[in-house]
Amino acid sequence: MIASDHGGYDLKTEVIRHLEERGLEYKDFGCYDKNSCDYPVFGKAAANAVASGECDRGIVVCTTGIGISITANKIKGIRCALCTDPHFAEMTRLHNDANMLALAGGDYDRELSIRIVDTFLDTGFSNEEKHIRRIKEIEN
Repeated sequence: MIASDHGGYDLKTEVIRHLEERGLEYKDFGCYDKNSCDYPVFGKAAANAVASGECDRGIVVCTTGIGISITANKIKGIRCALCTDPHFAEMTRLHNDANMLALAGGDYDRELSIRIVDTFLDTGFSNEEKHIRRIKEIEN
């Protein structure tokens, strides 16, 4: 599952190309071109798909990654993290069981962004008691 606004459109298309190269299925929740649009529309659609179980995880992109991650996190059950390097992506999966990744598409480095995506997709949750407890506290 993936979504972006116009500011994240170019990076979203790069991530889609990479997902296809990996043979991974995805659903694109928009936007579908670089015309100015509102990131909350697409961030909310993607987050609802993850929260409902339609998709296991999601990736959302706007110019900074900030607005679309705030939007996603408004949906109950979503733990969306804006990650700027692979280490953060690894830690948010291990410790927070993040189910959505936010990326900044405004001035991105393709190779770094793809490494972040791969780390997010390939890292599992630690299942440590302390992390489970903390996630429950977040949910409450």
